[in-house]
Amino acid sequence: MLKTSPVIKALTLGGFIFLYAPILILIIYSFNESRLVTVWSGFSFKWYVELFQDEMLLKAAGTSLTIALATATGATILGTFSAYALTGYRLKHGGAFFNILIRAPMVLPEVIMGVSLLLLFVGLENAIGFPNGRGMFTIWIAHMTLTFAYATLVIMARLQEMDRSLVLAARDLGARAHTIFFRIILPLIAPALASAWLLTFTLSFDDLVITSFTAGPDSTTLPMMVYSSVRMGVSPKINALATLMITIVTLMAIAFCIILNRLERKKLQ
Repeated sequence: MLKTSPVIKALTLGGFIFLYAPILILIIYSFNESRLVTVWSGFSFKWYVELFQDEMLLKAAGTSLTIALATATGATILGTFSAYALTGYRLKHGGAFFNILIRAPMVLPEVIMGVSLLLLFVGLENAIGFPNGRGMFTIWIAHMTLTFAYATLVIMARLQEMDRSLVLAARDLGARAHTIFFRIILPLIAPALASAWLLTFTLSFDDLVITSFTAGPDSTTLPMMVYSSVRMGVSPKINALATLMITIVTLMAIAFCIILNRLERKKLQ
């Protein structure tokens, strides 16, 4: 068994401290009684109470959550079909071109994507009257454009590792295409679907740049609200909000790991 050198251990520990110490400090100061974020004056839950009394902040959180849920679901569905098409059907003409198009949103700066989508929505509104202004619908379309690429690549990686003999055996036994897809392929790529859904949900919920270009006056999201409040001075309510988000994400990650472990155990039995 190889031994890890003390230098590697020290660098690893330093890396974890660098990444997670600010988050730990943020969580601690979310229970600070003082309005000053960097001055500790006592333990208190009052900023959590004020957080849930802030209607604008709760509305922005609800908007972000609604858009993120719709984006994650839509991007995962579209990503599944596109990944299945690109891996299951070998495109003789244009396959490389389609792969480049799918990866394009991942490498393009978000500012360029935001401006291009804004011009698209304005042009469509002037030409056909739809969409009627910018709001949650335009944000959802923009987030789908961004996250669709990530979902497709995650699911493609799982499909490329899948045992093709199961599909061939099902075809030899007379199974139809939809039966193979829903009874064989989907259960095998379920972990990838869950990973793609969580990734696209996080990307959508956290996006600020593209949302700023495609949002309307009545569709302020949580990142936009946090950014505007931080520019005027960090409020302890932001620390409380961040602590709640960290807690929710941690619980989701733990639940996801438990589900994956159970699925792996069932496969080994």
